[in-house]
Amino acid sequence: MGQGHCSTASQRVEWVSHLVGDSGSYGVITHLSQTIGVSRQTLYSWKAKGQAALEQALRPARSKAEDESNVQLERAILTLLVEGHASYRGIQRCLEMLLGVHVSVGKMAAVVESAGQRAQEWFSHHMPATARGLALDDLYGSTHGQAYLNVVDVHSGVVWASTGLVGVDGESWTLLLWQLEEQGLHWHTTVSDGGRAIGEAVTTVTPDQPHQRDVWHILHACQQVQARLDRLLERLQQQVPVVARQAARVAAGKRPRGKCPRSDVSAHATELARAQYTCEGLRYLSGELRHLLGVVVLTAQGIMPTAVRQGELEALVALLDELSQEAPDSMQHELVRLVTLLRAALPHLVLFAPGLDALQEYAGHVLGPRAVYLLGWAWQRRAILGPTTKALLESMPADWQPVAAPLFAAWDAAVRASSAVENWHSVLRPYLAVHRTLSIGMLAVLAIWHNHRIAERGLHRGQSPLMRSGMTQENHDWLVALGYLPQGAPFSLESDADSQPTLALVAFLGLLLLILQNRVVYPKSCRLLFQILRFLYSRCCSKQIENTPCLLILGSIPGFSPSICIKIKKA
Repeated sequence: MGQGHCSTASQRVEWVSHLVGDSGSYGVITHLSQTIGVSRQTLYSWKAKGQAALEQALRPARSKAEDESNVQLERAILTLLVEGHASYRGIQRCLEMLLGVHVSVGKMAAVVESAGQRAQEWFSHHMPATARGLALDDLYGSTHGQAYLNVVDVHSGVVWASTGLVGVDGESWTLLLWQLEEQGLHWHTTVSDGGRAIGEAVTTVTPDQPHQRDVWHILHACQQVQARLDRLLERLQQQVPVVARQAARVAAGKRPRGKCPRSDVSAHATELARAQYTCEGLRYLSGELRHLLGVVVLTAQGIMPTAVRQGELEALVALLDELSQEAPDSMQHELVRLVTLLRAALPHLVLFAPGLDALQEYAGHVLGPRAVYLLGWAWQRRAILGPTTKALLESMPADWQPVAAPLFAAWDAAVRASSAVENWHSVLRPYLAVHRTLSIGMLAVLAIWHNHRIAERGLHRGQSPLMRSGMTQENHDWLVALGYLPQGAPFSLESDADSQPTLALVAFLGLLLLILQNRVVYPKSCRLLFQILRFLYSRCCSKQIENTPCLLILGSIPGFSPSICIKIKKA
C-alpha cells in the first residue's frame, strides 16, 4: 500500500486551488512539485479530481418536470417490452410514432438493465415468512446444454427465482437453492419432472424433505404412448383389404405386389386382434393410473390409504409389463419405455399421500367412514358444487365443518404437479422467440410483472400471484414496485450535490475566495461568482449549517469563515 503525503486538508485545498486557477500557465506544476515535495503525477491526479468534482457540482440540476418526463419514458419502454412483447427496434418505432420521441437502442438497454437491478433488489427483500411448496424445472434455450432454471410457488404461482442460461447439472441447481435459502425462502416440499440434476440438488440441500414426482408428466407420457399405439392399430385396420387382395392374387397363382407384401389373412387378423387388445389394455391401465394418482382415491370401503395405494400402483406396473410382453412387435418398444419410466418414478409418485392419512383416519373416527367418503366425493366435484372449497365447506352440516375444514385444507395443499412452473415457461416462450436470449435482469423484470399481474378470468379472477400467496392484500402496479411512479404521483428528487467529494468542492470555493481577495475579476464576473458560491453553499448546507463537515474544511482556508457564507446566503 502506498504511503500518503504528509499534508493537511487545508494545504491541499490551497494547492489544488492554485493548480486549477493557474491552469495553462507554464511551469506551475513543476514549481509546485519542487516546492512541496510532491510528484508531478500526484499533482495531476489531484487536479483531475478537483476538475471532475467541479464539473459535477456546476452541472445544471434536472428539474422535477424533466425527471418525471424521463420516468414516464422509462415506464413506456418497459410497458411496451413486457406487455407488448416488442423488440428494442419495435419499441423504438412505437415511441417515434406515438410520442414523437427517438430513443436509442443503447438507452433502452440501459433502462432494462436498471429495471433488472431494481427487480433483483426487490426479490432480496420480499420473501415469504412461511414455508412453501416449490415447483422446479429448467427451460432450454437456443444454446446446447444450457437452460433457464426456474423456481415457482406451487399454489400461488409466484416466481421466486429465474436464472440466466447456465449448465443443467446438480451444481447449478444446488447453488440456486442455497441462494434462495440465504435470501430467506423456506420450503417444505418440492416437485419436478424427475430431472436428474434437480434430484441431485434437492438431495444435497434438503435431504429430509419429500421430492414429489410430477404426475402430469407421467400421465402425459401415457397419453403419448396411447396415441402412438392407436395410430399403429389404425394402420393395421387399413391394411385389412390390402392383405385380402394380396391373398387373392396368391390364390390365383400371381405374385403379391409391393416391397414387403402381406398375404396371410389369418396372421394379419391375429396381429390385429393383439393390437386391439394392447390398445384397450393400455387405455384401461392409464385410466386406473390416473385414478390412483388423484389426491383422494375413493373405494367401496372409503378413502384408500397410502399403503394400499402404493401396492395398487406396483400391481399396475406389473400388469403393464405383462401387457408389453404380449403386444405385437411393433408396439413393444413403446410399452417397454413406458414401463421403465413408471418404475423409476414409482417411489416418488405419491409422496403427498402419507401426510393425509392421519387427518383422514381422524375424520373417519369422528364422523364415520360413510361421511368421510361423502366429503371426498364432494371435494372431487368442488368445481361444480362450490365452486370454491370455502363455499363447499359452508354447504356442509355445521357439526361436520370443524372436521371437514382441516381435511379440505390438506387436500387443497397436496403437492403433486409442477404445472405452476410450466405456466411460467409458457410466459417466457414468446419473449425467447423475440429476443433469442434473456438476461438475468430481464428475467427478474418479467418475474416482477408476472407476480403483480391480475388474473382477468378463472377461479383466481381479480387476484395476483402475490395476493394468492398471502404476502399482500391489495394489488400494486408492478412498475411502481420497481420505483417507476406514474405521472402526478409524489416524487422526491435527491440532491446531486450530496455525493460530491467534499475536498474537491472546497478547493473550488477556496479558488473563488482567492480570486476575490486578489481582486483580479471584473464586477459582473464577481457577481456571477458570488451567485455560484451561494448556490453551492445552499446545496451543501441545506440541512444543518453547524453540522456540515464541509464548513470544518472551509474554516481552514485563509481569510474564510462561516459568517462569510452566511452573509452571502442572505444577500
